[in-house]
Amino acid sequence: MSKNTQGSINNISFTQEEEAKLMELCQYALDCARHNDVESLQTLLDAGLNVNLSNESGNTLLMLAAYNGHFEATELLLKCGALVDKKNDKNHTPLAGVCFKGYDDIAELLLQYGANPNGDGGMGLSPMNCACFFGRKQILKLLLQYSHTKPTFLQKLALFFFNIKNTKRVREM
Repeated sequence: MSKNTQGSINNISFTQEEEAKLMELCQYALDCARHNDVESLQTLLDAGLNVNLSNESGNTLLMLAAYNGHFEATELLLKCGALVDKKNDKNHTPLAGVCFKGYDDIAELLLQYGANPNGDGGMGLSPMNCACFFGRKQILKLLLQYSHTKPTFLQKLALFFFNIKNTKRVREM
């Protein structure tokens, strides 16, 4: 926003003071997601907060909740319609972040809500590749169950290395 005495968002005018309070409220919502304050997050969403609110880096409420390992906040946001594959400014999805961090339960939750296990995360780091690269054996098994494409050579190598062979998806390769 400009430094004028008034700003506007969606043709609604705000004074600088109102704009500052709105920005403070948005930051509070992002902090609620980051710290698993589910009760406050629910109150904000019930009051009309955009479930896909993002920070200056493009990290949505869902990305912050998932990346910080907060199952409850992640589930709440998904139930409220958060975009499961929304990418941040680095082209990362919540699922790729969870694969990096190793949160099996949140990976499964995101997949149940339709997260793409093969989506391009930039630099060849799909969630599947991320799980391979960081040695996330359990997450790799989950990703294979939800994947609709054949594994790449790198992914097959990881499956061999991790001795993953007892899933239906692996037997079909």
